[in-house]
Amino acid sequence: MKRFLTPLVLSLAAGAAHAQEAAQAVAAAAPEVPLVLDRGDTAFMLICAALVLLMTPALAFFYGGLSRSKSVLNTMMMSVTAMGVVTLVWVAAGFSIAFGDEPMGAYVGSLNNAMLNGMDMNTLYLTFEAGHGIPKYLFVLFQATFAIIAVALISGALVDRMKFSAYLVFIALWSLVVYSPIAHWVWDAKGWLFQLGALDFAGGTVVHINAGISALVAAAVLGPRLPSTRQKAIPHNIPFVMLGAGLLWFGWFGFNAGSALGANGTAGLAILTTQIGTAAAMMTWLIWEKISHHAMSAVGAATGAVVGLVAITPAAGLVSPAYAILIGVLGASGSFLAVQNKKMFRVDDVLDVFACHGVAGIIGAIATGAFAFSTLGDAAKPVLEQVKIQFIAVGATIVYAAITTFIILKAIDLVIGLRVSKSEELQGIDISSHEESGYSAESMGY
Repeated sequence: MKRFLTPLVLSLAAGAAHAQEAAQAVAAAAPEVPLVLDRGDTAFMLICAALVLLMTPALAFFYGGLSRSKSVLNTMMMSVTAMGVVTLVWVAAGFSIAFGDEPMGAYVGSLNNAMLNGMDMNTLYLTFEAGHGIPKYLFVLFQATFAIIAVALISGALVDRMKFSAYLVFIALWSLVVYSPIAHWVWDAKGWLFQLGALDFAGGTVVHINAGISALVAAAVLGPRLPSTRQKAIPHNIPFVMLGAGLLWFGWFGFNAGSALGANGTAGLAILTTQIGTAAAMMTWLIWEKISHHAMSAVGAATGAVVGLVAITPAAGLVSPAYAILIGVLGASGSFLAVQNKKMFRVDDVLDVFACHGVAGIIGAIATGAFAFSTLGDAAKPVLEQVKIQFIAVGATIVYAAITTFIILKAIDLVIGLRVSKSEELQGIDISSHEESGYSAESMGY
């Protein structure tokens, strides 16, 4: 029993999926067992990696439907091209900066695994069960899908006004300079937030707070859209929004359950709490719409579901199903309030990336500290101590993401410029940037 509980508790406390060295510590404490490929865990993680990758084209539909018809292609392209740019950057250096062998310290990894040096198809990545491993290449891919979706999330704040070439440069630099170091802080056993005891099961700080804060800063640096553009900015294709939300919900099971790094009880808890928290958030959002004298809308249902997915992510494998309901309610309530009062930010965050991902991510991260004890039991820190640690992790992520994102954008602006011209924005960014239109003239009634 002790041999079973030790790796389970350590995996929960570490935020299971991303703590390679914690897994190695478990193996060291257990009797020496030869590391062998676990075919069941490997099959499970192959499926999860594919599910998480699906989330980015799903986001393209979600964001694309929310945008105006003249920018649907550009909006969707910002998500789709993230899969290309970030994959290459992740292989070249991003993975090594986040999870590289022999990290340089608490704040950054190493370049020992640049271009995936030091591994081949037979190299195994140790899971949390002694003697069991999955291909390290598979772990690289699984982590790449997280880096991709984080970048794609930011694009919702940039709709209708950013040069596409500038966007491609931005996401390459942001992935390396912002995302990878924060992933090291939180998920690598040498990272300072990991050492502090911060809990982030599947990406509340690393993905959602990081992306939400960066989106807010990017929108501020870009400046608002033209008044005529803003007046015409209504969701042009709500079925796209519903399709995207549904696919995000589906893919998110891989996002959260896969963060257990294997087909085990933690994955079972994570997939259940993901479903419960999302359902609670969606219904909470619809209730708030009714209370605030609005109709219960399709866009509201889709948005509430996505907010619930965000809020439960840091806690998915760490809290009980009952607390998942509470996290969903809190996340949806906080984000709904932020969306309703978005003018106070005085920033043209077009698709409410900060209000949905930043706010729900912060709520989920803090709630993880408050409620994780329900699952961790005696292994957990006192609640107030853990909540304090969560606040430190949230604060550090906000400050670092905001400063580095600002510097990156200002540097790009000096070299190639960030914004399209006024005439290009009026014409529509699909035509001006891609020489394509999402819809024919006939379908638009011209």
